[in-house]
Amino acid sequence: MSGKETTDAIVLADAAATEAAGVVLTQALDARAGAVVFLEGDLGAGKTTLVRGLLRALGVAGPVRSPTYTLVEPYAIGTRSVVHMDLYRLADPHEWWTLGLDAYPPDQTLWLVEWPQRAQGLLPAPTLVLRLAVRGSARTLEVHGEAGLADSVRAGLQALS
Repeated sequence: MSGKETTDAIVLADAAATEAAGVVLTQALDARAGAVVFLEGDLGAGKTTLVRGLLRALGVAGPVRSPTYTLVEPYAIGTRSVVHMDLYRLADPHEWWTLGLDAYPPDQTLWLVEWPQRAQGLLPAPTLVLRLAVRGSARTLEVHGEAGLADSVRAGLQALS
């Protein structure tokens, strides 16, 4: 990550607001062919819900499944490739190498990585880091990363409130 980082948390009132945050993320990433987005947070924090909003905004009409058991769910959306991965079940960080991701270079593919710490040191540097947390019945979202991109995401999120 480079540039100034910010840490203000945005409150997401419910699942619909979390999905709307995914739409904002889609809009901010629209001009990029590829990016690496780390999604951090405890179980149930809303990581897959946010990804569902992003994928719906890109045009995915079918089911958006959590890749908890498959580890990787690739999507071809028009000319865009998106890979949603959930590394929670990796027993060893080096298992990451067996996922077949060389077919999805991160400079040409949007990587959405849940539980990136499970492959710490092996993943490409993140373009954005999104930290979700449960706060009662709501969620909070912190956005870290490239200053211009993080600022764009944050501005879009604040407009949701």
